[in-house]
Amino acid sequence: MSDVAEAAGVARATVYRYFPNRQALLEALARVATNEAAARLEAARLADVEVNEAVRRAVRSLVEVGDYFSVLVREPVRPNPQEFEHGVIGPLNRLFERGRSSGAIRDDVPSSWLTGSLLGLVGTVLSSTPALGREDTIAAISGMFLDGARARPRAS
Repeated sequence: MSDVAEAAGVARATVYRYFPNRQALLEALARVATNEAAARLEAARLADVEVNEAVRRAVRSLVEVGDYFSVLVREPVRPNPQEFEHGVIGPLNRLFERGRSSGAIRDDVPSSWLTGSLLGLVGTVLSSTPALGREDTIAAISGMFLDGARARPRAS
């Protein structure tokens, strides 16, 4: 809480006025992250572009949420399950289902695994040191994910 107060340029008592404890602060950050990610994913119009571009747009959307998104990965806090499912998980699952149907994304693993993998990868990279610039971060995550998610030739 002291670090938050210092970063915000306010007294620690001010932080406690709004957030009675660390858990309340983390829950508020999870709500902000969920709402921000959902709004950015919707604005990215994932269904309107080809699958690889949609993955890049999804990554950009999540990266732009930034530190708020990192809180979801690093801290023992979970967002509202219905809001997270509707705004974040749902759009990504639909993207991967579309990719699987079109043959752009591998179909030997469930869409839910792909969604979880992408979310975990974004969270891990955002929390890593050294940090890359925003565009390099987006390119690295997109490349690492797409190389692993790309459809594989069937064994004969």
